[in-house]
Amino acid sequence: MLVNLTKILPAARRGNYAICAFNINNMEIAQGVVNAAVKLNRPVVLQTSQGAIEYAGMEYLAAFGHIAAETHQKLPIVLHLDHGTDEVLVERTIKSGWYSSVMIDASRNPFSKNISITRRIVALAHARGMSVEAELGPILGIEDQVRVSRAEAAFTDPAQVKKFVAETKCDALAVSVGTAHGPVKYAPGEKPSLDFKRIAAIAAATKIPLVLHGASSVPHDVILELHEQCSRLGDCARVHDAVGVPEAQIKKAIGFGISKINIDTDVRIAFTAAVRKTLLNDSQLIDPRKILGPARDAVEKLVERKIRLFSGVK
Repeated sequence: MLVNLTKILPAARRGNYAICAFNINNMEIAQGVVNAAVKLNRPVVLQTSQGAIEYAGMEYLAAFGHIAAETHQKLPIVLHLDHGTDEVLVERTIKSGWYSSVMIDASRNPFSKNISITRRIVALAHARGMSVEAELGPILGIEDQVRVSRAEAAFTDPAQVKKFVAETKCDALAVSVGTAHGPVKYAPGEKPSLDFKRIAAIAAATKIPLVLHGASSVPHDVILELHEQCSRLGDCARVHDAVGVPEAQIKKAIGFGISKINIDTDVRIAFTAAVRKTLLNDSQLIDPRKILGPARDAVEKLVERKIRLFSGVK
């Protein structure tokens, strides 16, 4: 069934677990994510970035979410616009009737303007029964059309949280606490570390669910698969410098109030590694179903692993 974030995140925060959110770009990724959620019977968020919409089209991507929700009517599924920095696109998404949730990211604006933009989007979305995730503190890194440099990035100020949530009435808050978008989340020599004191202070300032963006861990085993026979292909440099957020730190952050975990890079790596392996093993293969089928299976395996870790699966 199609639901918005308010139907699943508050329970996650109360229960000290998190709902996993995965970016989808095509049918195989969507199917892999949903298959894992169905297998474990856990709610899931299907997210489409602005770049994914530009690539595949809003209607095609949204159709995957609606088919999944209609097929699995007892499983809560959220169809969510991720990182809406383009207000026009966010409004179009709200008015499309396809989505159950949107994110408005006005975090690079001054605090007062972030509030005013977010408040307007919240009013539009709530009038249609949709939830809204907002962002306070620009999160470092690159993800499709979202590009935040180290100079632009800023940690979320706990002192601003209460006022921001009260004035915008957002349903979930993305916080900047030491993660980054993209495969390289930390500079060379920098120790991967989340700011748990900051997370705790933010959680003390508001009761709404908190969201951790850029939460891919870049698992070592998946990177090894990606680099299999790389000397033969000459692609050993592919994300060779990738550094993720340790899964143990993400689990700890959930205990401090994080209720939604956003994962994209790990899915991309697993998908790419599977396609690459299939083509390596059969140089005559041209059937896209046989090329992309194993990638769908790899996504399902990766997503199942994440849901088991973070979503309270016993």
